[in-house]
Amino acid sequence: MLTISREDYLAMIAHCIDGLPDEACGLLAGDPATGRVEACYPTGNAARSATLYEVEPRDHLRADRDAESRGGEIIGVFHSHTHTDAYPSPTDVEQAPDPSWHYVLVSLRHPDPAVRSFSIKGGRIEEEPVAVVDLAER
Repeated sequence: MLTISREDYLAMIAHCIDGLPDEACGLLAGDPATGRVEACYPTGNAARSATLYEVEPRDHLRADRDAESRGGEIIGVFHSHTHTDAYPSPTDVEQAPDPSWHYVLVSLRHPDPAVRSFSIKGGRIEEEPVAVVDLAER
């Protein structure tokens, strides 16, 4: 399960909307043992594409360093699908860099964004629940 604060959840969606017409992306940091997100890092999309994302390397480095300074680590990545559902594409599966990460998709296909999270291990996709909580509950 992925647990994320309402503030980080909304920031993630806002970043994806702001990235239109291209896909937007970012990183999530926290505790890998619990799946609790402690920080959301919107990043640039180096691919600058409506069908592909690539986290800007400098943004990734900054997020990684900040997460470590807080005692956490990168536990996942999020990106938007501008015209398709929130489900990993074959490209998403092929490019999934870490089997322990949470892969969060924000679909902007419909007026209300849809957010889903997945585990991708060895090409196998499994959906996991997303709990959106108030900061005090995180």
